[in-house]
Amino acid sequence: MIVYHGSTEIIKNPDVVHSKKYLDFGRGFYITSFEQQAKKWAVRKGMRQEKSAIINVYELLEDWSGFRVLSFEKENEEWLDFVCACRKGESLNQEYDIIIGNVADDDVFKTVDMYFRGLWDKKKVLEELRYYKMNNQICIVNQETLNRVITFQRAYEVERDDG
Repeated sequence: MIVYHGSTEIIKNPDVVHSKKYLDFGRGFYITSFEQQAKKWAVRKGMRQEKSAIINVYELLEDWSGFRVLSFEKENEEWLDFVCACRKGESLNQEYDIIIGNVADDDVFKTVDMYFRGLWDKKKVLEELRYYKMNNQICIVNQETLNRVITFQRAYEVERDDG
């Protein structure tokens, strides 16, 4: 399977160390099967850092037997609790090698944040999330797993759409 990672640099040998702690699934190397999503991440990061936006393309091993995988098929209470805990900095991902689920991007997180701050209950948040177009993310948490399941293919620069 071809997957993408948006960045400001070419990453031939990805690692889990350089990840931020307060992400949806905690610290890890994040990839997606949606090229447009990776482009959006790369452009946003490039604009913040005043650098080029780079898409890294990888081949992802599809046989994950033998790995500890947590897969959220959709946004549900378990997904919501997991994302909120990780966004608070709790390390829930250490018992897994790979975590798969939808992205709580800026728009989605505005809704999730209503629960995060105690303003809405889970039911209200999950009802609201039905209206968002969700994108996937795969977070590889374990470095040894990352080394085994991903192979760098190529990287290319994307133009920023400043208009």
